[in-house]
Amino acid sequence: MVRSPFAQRRAAFRQLHAAGCFVLPNPWDVGSARWLAQAGFKALASTSSGYAFSRGKADGDVGVDEVLAHLTELVNATPLPVNADFEDGHARDLDGLADNVRRCVATGVAGLSIEDASGDAAQPLYDFDRAVARMRAARSAIDASGEDVMLVGRAEGFLVGRPDLDETLRRLTAYAEVGADCLYAPGLSTREQIKAVVDAVAPKPVNVLLGPAASLTLAEMAELGVRRVSVGGSLALAAWSGFTQAAGPLAEGRLDGFANTVTHGDLNTLFADS
Repeated sequence: MVRSPFAQRRAAFRQLHAAGCFVLPNPWDVGSARWLAQAGFKALASTSSGYAFSRGKADGDVGVDEVLAHLTELVNATPLPVNADFEDGHARDLDGLADNVRRCVATGVAGLSIEDASGDAAQPLYDFDRAVARMRAARSAIDASGEDVMLVGRAEGFLVGRPDLDETLRRLTAYAEVGADCLYAPGLSTREQIKAVVDAVAPKPVNVLLGPAASLTLAEMAELGVRRVSVGGSLALAAWSGFTQAAGPLAEGRLDGFANTVTHGDLNTLFADS
């Protein structure tokens, strides 16, 4: 059997989830990925919102072919493992979902997440049975590939106006049972919520999104049993904030919006070495 060129990255990524708590930052392009690699992070994750904004699109409006090309670009940008924010698999039917997961695995990612948000304002979550079936289909597609890619099961209730902890726990537990390797409920904001998720799916690892839970330190996350902390689109929003703070005054005829920026020389030196 031919060994995958990404096998070492995938093994390292899985090992990161075995103990302790690590930060999984979310670059949105090659430059931000290389900066994070130079800073010493051990793995990276894509961000659907950060990439969409960089393309002048709303989150969720980027097609699967473009997403896959972006993931390939991120994988090739650094030697680090990459976890794909693969939204809902970019397909509503199970066959389409499985096919897209196979294509995602082929980009070289070390992990990929499938969420249960439907994109339908009237019914923002896939119903429970459908969501579980979708996770099972993603698991089967990964297994059929023969690649050791981690599957992350995401329960999106807290992000789509359905902040029901009991339902979130029911979904995450079911996703774990059908093969999700890591569980994730973005939007959790309290110690009690985080601990409930960790306990419900133990011993499988849990990802927490920095945002509502930003008041907690990494050490406190680790004490709660969290294995990894991601930042979603926050780094991209920070970059856009700097851009807006500089470009906004410029549009008004002011030239004083460029204080405290990173220097041309610093970035030139960093990227010359990457």
